[in-house]
Amino acid sequence: MPSLATRAPAKINLTLHVLGRRQADGYHALESLVAFAGVGDHLTLEPADGLALAIEGPTAGPAGPTEDNLVLRAARHLAGCVPGLRMGAFRLVKRLPVAAGIGGGSSDAAAALRLLADLNGLGLDHPAVVESARATGADVPVCLDPRARMMRGAGETIGRPLDLAALPAVLINPGVPVPTAPVFKALGLSPGDTLPGAEHPEVVTGLGLNGLIGLIGPARNDLEAPALTVAPVIGEALAALRAQGGCRLARMSGSGATVFGLFARRSQAALAAGAIGRAMPGWWVEPTLLR
Repeated sequence: MPSLATRAPAKINLTLHVLGRRQADGYHALESLVAFAGVGDHLTLEPADGLALAIEGPTAGPAGPTEDNLVLRAARHLAGCVPGLRMGAFRLVKRLPVAAGIGGGSSDAAAALRLLADLNGLGLDHPAVVESARATGADVPVCLDPRARMMRGAGETIGRPLDLAALPAVLINPGVPVPTAPVFKALGLSPGDTLPGAEHPEVVTGLGLNGLIGLIGPARNDLEAPALTVAPVIGEALAALRAQGGCRLARMSGSGATVFGLFARRSQAALAAGAIGRAMPGWWVEPTLLR
């Protein structure tokens, strides 16, 4: 059988409301509108006996030890759930920054599950595939079928796909890895605590670009303020986006440090990315579409 391939797109939290911290398990309860970018990692699977992973690409080094990679964790969990699962050799090309708030590792793991499901004739809604996604990481389930949708709870509740307008955007990572745990610690919630704030707007399918930006504009990312205390350079990246002509909204994704700016036109996003990239050559700057 020929090798299989898929993209592992960056996951962008257009909104991220923290409702509180659950008493039962200590996880933070979230509501987030998630979209996926046109930039990402690339994963191939060569069917073979056994399981292997090779990692290359511009961000392969910061991705950490191969044996601890989420691709292998997801594959091993699925193999434990499905006797006789056909496996093979994965090749991961890492292009996304690591510990960046855009779900790079989670998207890689979800891509691995998609390829294994394809190889073994399993649907993405197969209980073993869904369970393996949940067991691998909180963001993996929403990345299984990477289309815009709402994500709730600690990532276990995934809404239906939303047919939303594609959003011209610029993604910026200022080159500082920001692990999630310190950001949630800076938020300062104890189990049982709630976080006050306006309710998340209801997102309906079929919104055009202006309607979508208008809807999510009053929403927020509740992790942005605590992340700024961990990595103040996030504020510089947001300011750089807001200074660009045509930027309609600038916000942090996930727990940072990646931020995004939304524009009305792709040409505006491209010009903004070029200007910021020239001014800050050490930053990762990508124009893209969010869907």
